[in-house]
Amino acid sequence: MATVAQSLLFLVSLLSLQCLLTLSFAAAARRTYIVHMSHHDKPSLFHTPHDWYLSHLLSLSSSSSSPTLLYSYTAAYPGFAASLDPSQAASLRLSPSVLGVYEDTLYSLHTTRTPEFLGLSAELNTRDPNPDPSSADVIIGVLDTGVWPESRSFDDSGMPDVPARWRGECESGPDFDPSLCNKKLIGARSFSRGYHMASGGGFLKNPKETESPRDQDGHGTHTATTAAGSRVANASLLGYASGTARGMAMRARVASYKVCWSSGCFGSDILAGMDRAMLDGVDVLSLSLGGGSAPYYRDTIAIGSFAAVERGIFVSCSAGNAGPTRASLANVAPWIMTVGAGTLDRDFPAYAVLGNKNRFTGVSLYSGPGMGNEPAGLVYDKGSDGSGNLCLPGSLQPDLVRGKVVVCDRGTNARVEKGAVVRAAGGVGMILANTAGSGEELVADSHLLPAVAVGRKVGDLIREYASSDPNPTAAISFGGTVLGVQPSPVVAAFSSRGPNLVTPQILKPDVIGPGVNILAAWSGAVGPSGLERDTRKTQFNIMSGTSMSCPHISGLAALLKAVHPNWSPSAMKSALMTTAYTRDNTNSSLRDASGGTYSTPWAHGSGHVDPHKALSPGLVYDISTDDYVAFLCSLDYTLEQVRTVAKRPNVTCSRKFADPGQLNYPSFSVLFGSKRVVRYTRQLTNVGAAGSVYAVTVTGPSAVEVTVKPAKLVFANVGDKRSYTATFVSKKGTTTDTARSDFGSIVWSDARNEVRSPVAYAWTQID
Repeated sequence: MATVAQSLLFLVSLLSLQCLLTLSFAAAARRTYIVHMSHHDKPSLFHTPHDWYLSHLLSLSSSSSSPTLLYSYTAAYPGFAASLDPSQAASLRLSPSVLGVYEDTLYSLHTTRTPEFLGLSAELNTRDPNPDPSSADVIIGVLDTGVWPESRSFDDSGMPDVPARWRGECESGPDFDPSLCNKKLIGARSFSRGYHMASGGGFLKNPKETESPRDQDGHGTHTATTAAGSRVANASLLGYASGTARGMAMRARVASYKVCWSSGCFGSDILAGMDRAMLDGVDVLSLSLGGGSAPYYRDTIAIGSFAAVERGIFVSCSAGNAGPTRASLANVAPWIMTVGAGTLDRDFPAYAVLGNKNRFTGVSLYSGPGMGNEPAGLVYDKGSDGSGNLCLPGSLQPDLVRGKVVVCDRGTNARVEKGAVVRAAGGVGMILANTAGSGEELVADSHLLPAVAVGRKVGDLIREYASSDPNPTAAISFGGTVLGVQPSPVVAAFSSRGPNLVTPQILKPDVIGPGVNILAAWSGAVGPSGLERDTRKTQFNIMSGTSMSCPHISGLAALLKAVHPNWSPSAMKSALMTTAYTRDNTNSSLRDASGGTYSTPWAHGSGHVDPHKALSPGLVYDISTDDYVAFLCSLDYTLEQVRTVAKRPNVTCSRKFADPGQLNYPSFSVLFGSKRVVRYTRQLTNVGAAGSVYAVTVTGPSAVEVTVKPAKLVFANVGDKRSYTATFVSKKGTTTDTARSDFGSIVWSDARNEVRSPVAYAWTQID
């Protein structure tokens, strides 16, 4: 037992260490590490985990440089983040109380008409939950680049008082006054210590990187107002997409957590933001950011999200913008709603008229003076180093492009930067031509010079004309905003694809939502192109990415929470997935923009969200956190690795699934491998009418025989649970040569509802 003198000496040492552990920038060799602690090992001598963490760092203070405690996590993670040199990190790993020491991870951002496209009426009616006062009790936490509080989309007119349970706040900063928050924007915080350490002091030298919740990028304001922006009339981007802008849940509250900075989003800061959001009392977490695939115990977002879901918080994350590459998904943990991107039925046409009289249609958001009616010379310049075709900075020869329209291949650098490169070299216009990677997908941008984006097929024709005609010319004109585009939705080419590399037995993405050419509020600190040289100012901007589709689903989850406050996050997720649609507005199967072919569940998941049907799904696949623990235990993780995610020191894995696909997930991913038979049991909960009777319908490839028993489910009461078993048999003679992947569905139907689950089949596994 410690004596009084020893205790006093310890406290003095602790106070001394607190002075030493300031946010100073030490040697370049120091890095940020996230340290996983075994909480049940904490001695009673320490009143708080924070004190215990400090004591561990105190043991390292005799090293050449003092360690720096960055964050003590409470809700999201059992441990802390610290700046250490490699030897200090190695020393910590030797402690029996330390379960793991992981280097910080850098994540990246996945960068109006949507309410109508989704069927959310602006007027009060029995099907629209938005005007329901209960939705004002729902709080969406957005982890992103911060917020521009002056935006009209944060108007709080008519909103009731902030819920008494709310424990968050608006922090002050050099450019952010807490009084800017209101009954709509009820929280604004920033987390930059991980970025501080990684930037080696550069943070303090960048005047735009103030330590405050203010959004200097625009991305965070755009995502927050997409999820829950107030109604704003006469909104547009420099005249494009003119109309009323509003978020999905326009009466929900917004809390902004700034975790992303100029160089990206550091895992230590993200974890701190999630930790604080949980303690503040959010109901929904929206993260339009991510990294690559990693085991769940090494995935900061997966770990923080598990803790959130355990507290009843719905977590929506973007799937990533690495499509159409196969197996390119981010944020694939089964407790996360993984959101891909689709198009709207709105477009912004622009036209390229060539000297050979061919007229091609593309898209653009250019709003300045046009080229006029006179054509200009057209050039497609690959340059001496082969980079001129991409219009990379410094790649164009001014003598060659001055006064001409330049054809630029899409890829490598930002689309708007290509236009800036053309303008800097003296070009008067740009035709941005897709290549095989982006196919026929068209994304409109607010360019700095007259520009039109065209698909690959048209791009090939224009490239051929520019390269073969002795005197090629082109003129560019613009067609404004067009509605009712067909077909729509179409899966965006950039939207990341499955299969799921971390757990192939879990089908991802879960759904797609609107993510192309989305209008929402913007930061006053940056022009619509995001380029430093863009001096234009606009209150709204049009952006594309799974970053845009993610907050649509976050907002819809808030609506579900308002109507069904007792539903679990997994029940809400199931409702959105099983009611999603897979046919476009021409009644054809969803198409993929990357090649114009039909899409598959590896691109669109369960389909495109349908908010009204999700409000009354009939049946849901519910999953408890104990089920998620059993799932983790089925992945051959060590107990320490399972505990890293589940944060339960007493986990023994006495219960685990024989196959990770046994999780009660709303979709199926069948991996045959060396097996011919795969069998999964699922349980459905009745959230519809009492006395409901559902019958099953199965579709699938000829190479697989599917049986579902029983074929009928009877639910006498609301809340009844019924199970069924689906058996998938790969027919004899089917080999990996004849069938690598295929798809089908299992649908439970009654007179009111269709509860649809996609099924993905694979005979080989991608490593």
